[in-house]
Amino acid sequence: MDKKIIVITGASSGIGESTAKLLAKNGNTVVLAARREDRLQKIVSEIKHQGGQAIYQTCDVTDLTQVKNLAQVAIDKFQNIDVWINNAGLMPRSELYKGRVDEWDQMIDVNLKGTLYGIDAALPSMRQQHSGQIINISSVAGHRVSIGSGVYSATKAAVLALSESLRQEEAHDKTNVRITVISPGAIATELTDHVKDSETKQQLDKFYQNYAVEPERVAHAIDFAINAPADTTMNEIIIRPTAQI
Repeated sequence: MDKKIIVITGASSGIGESTAKLLAKNGNTVVLAARREDRLQKIVSEIKHQGGQAIYQTCDVTDLTQVKNLAQVAIDKFQNIDVWINNAGLMPRSELYKGRVDEWDQMIDVNLKGTLYGIDAALPSMRQQHSGQIINISSVAGHRVSIGSGVYSATKAAVLALSESLRQEEAHDKTNVRITVISPGAIATELTDHVKDSETKQQLDKFYQNYAVEPERVAHAIDFAINAPADTTMNEIIIRPTAQI
């Protein structure tokens, strides 16, 4: 299998961290991005200690300039980007009547606009080199709405929609750029820590305690999608804990 240059946003914990470690273990070079520099430094050090190749760049995905700079850092250091994983996300869920507008804005900025900014940063070089893969992390919540998930589900459904549009555009133009969406269910990450509404958090914590599986499960799905033959794309993967309804 070809070894690739892979950029991962939201790489300081959870799915991003697990994916970075697995992909590096398998011989890929990973470029880790997130806001928490101390966490990125620790993860890069652990990867290098295991013989892997990794660098990091602090990045707030709500800032287009920072995201474009992240792409440029990868290109300057390694000449190209083979895979870009838009993983950064927030989930401060609550019922709409509670009017937590600041949290709605955060989800739109990170989950949706952050994904768009990643596409904008990575796509030009991929089209120029006539190869590449963009992997967007959506959610089961983008397929199935529940009480309190309205805005979060809306952002993740939007990720599905824009990914399908991008897939059709790249296929039409025959760029060889592959588009993959991963939609996880309950995964044991820091995602529920973003929930500040006490009633919602109590319910979610109980649900995750009963059902959540480790983020390595998603990392293996991402690795599988990356290593599909170049003429084939895993366009969408939904991954849930077996017991999750």
